[in-house]
Amino acid sequence: MKNTSKSGENVVDWTKVRKSEANSAFRSGDSQKVVELSHSKPASSEMRPGPGFRVNSKYERVSTELVAKLSRFETPDISDALNRMFTMDPAIRNVVNDKPLCGVALTVKVFPGDNLMVHKALDVAKPGDVIVIDTSGGSRNALVGDLIGNKAKHLGIAGFIVDGLVRDLPGLRDVGLPIYSTGITAFGPLHRGPGELGHTVSCGGIVVNSGDVICADGSGIVVVRKEFAADTCDYLSEQTERMANYVNSVKAGNFSNDWVDQQLAQDECEFD
Repeated sequence: MKNTSKSGENVVDWTKVRKSEANSAFRSGDSQKVVELSHSKPASSEMRPGPGFRVNSKYERVSTELVAKLSRFETPDISDALNRMFTMDPAIRNVVNDKPLCGVALTVKVFPGDNLMVHKALDVAKPGDVIVIDTSGGSRNALVGDLIGNKAKHLGIAGFIVDGLVRDLPGLRDVGLPIYSTGITAFGPLHRGPGELGHTVSCGGIVVNSGDVICADGSGIVVVRKEFAADTCDYLSEQTERMANYVNSVKAGNFSNDWVDQQLAQDECEFD
């Protein structure tokens, strides 16, 4: 990846320009110029277009109808249907209210302590979307506050999942959107980048792609990958009546734990 920029119709490779200037100054004996170049900002510190600094707004999305169907189920049931493999770290929880959240994910990956791409996400997100933020391990700065919250509400964004901190809690409560995060701080972010929008992220230990479905409630957060969202919904629908009957039987005291002994015997458990 080259350190380049466009000037008119030409593409300027600034790394080559600086190297050429340095070589020229050294050959000519211009010590002052050599010193100036050695004290200039290193090319490696500049942001470059490409991995780590890019926006993707074109991705396959789960239908609104399918999201609505999935929203009827509680996260423990969804997690079980996915073999308990797609549930986020419980440290991420709703810090604003007790509202559940279900919608299509728009993923954001930020540089630690920076939220430039979170602001850009407001332009890309569609009504009903859930903005999912990978903080790249940042654990000091807030990535969402009441200003972003208010803008998101007006744009119809459903809520946020932040693998990190938020701030302005009273203001966020006034906004009323469900915002799941690991905690609260007064320490605000910068707005400079780099970052990625619409690409694969890791949030709460789970890989998330834009277009996946996020289901969150008081029990946790589950990611339903878009490629098996329809099958998962069908399975949950099929199991609903059976599970309801089982729960009602347990509540009424009609149950048996014979299956426990059967499992222990199958695994040849040793008893004293």
